[in-house]
Amino acid sequence: MEPLLTNEYEFLPLRDVVFATLRKQILMGQLKPGEKLKEVPLSNQLGVSRTPIREAIRMLELEGLVIMVPRKGAQVANITEKDLEDALYVRNALEKLAIEIACVKMTKEQIELLHENCAEYESVISEHDAQKLAVIDEKFHDIIFEATDNKRLIQLLGNLRQVLYRYRLESLKDEATHEQMLREHLVLIDNIENHNVEEATKNIAAHITNQVTIIRKRI
Repeated sequence: MEPLLTNEYEFLPLRDVVFATLRKQILMGQLKPGEKLKEVPLSNQLGVSRTPIREAIRMLELEGLVIMVPRKGAQVANITEKDLEDALYVRNALEKLAIEIACVKMTKEQIELLHENCAEYESVISEHDAQKLAVIDEKFHDIIFEATDNKRLIQLLGNLRQVLYRYRLESLKDEATHEQMLREHLVLIDNIENHNVEEATKNIAAHITNQVTIIRKRI
């Protein structure tokens, strides 16, 4: 197991550092779905007491990355088809609304940020780094959310961020999706820029549906 992410989170409480460390290992697949999270081995491996381990596990449970199994304790949650459909159904509804607003409100500067994001994404494709691409992809959608200037909508989408990141990363582990996602983003930008609400909302719905299809194959 990798050491604590102390350099990245040196000013955070220890439980948050443990949480960030375990979360990264779950998302990257270093801690596998179904793997048990035992407090004593984890505290020994990470060099901390059992208290921050216990608190971090509770935080991971709230995010849906860990489940508590009766008589077995904590274990890494599987990606189930039901969880996938539930999360992406909500994402679909919220992102359609965000796209509708963005088609009206997005500025030229924000459109340029989307193009810059796509250029960055394209430059990274050859590295075959799913984690790096997932971060860039997340930024792409964040630019659209910010363009809505709707704090409540941005907050709701933010609440889904960690769960969606797991699915986003899982879909990008399939390298065949990398070029496809870039094409979908460019088409979406074009329709937002031209205030084509109907086509842009179709774009985002298709984008999410494609992600669901890819993840279903992997689970």
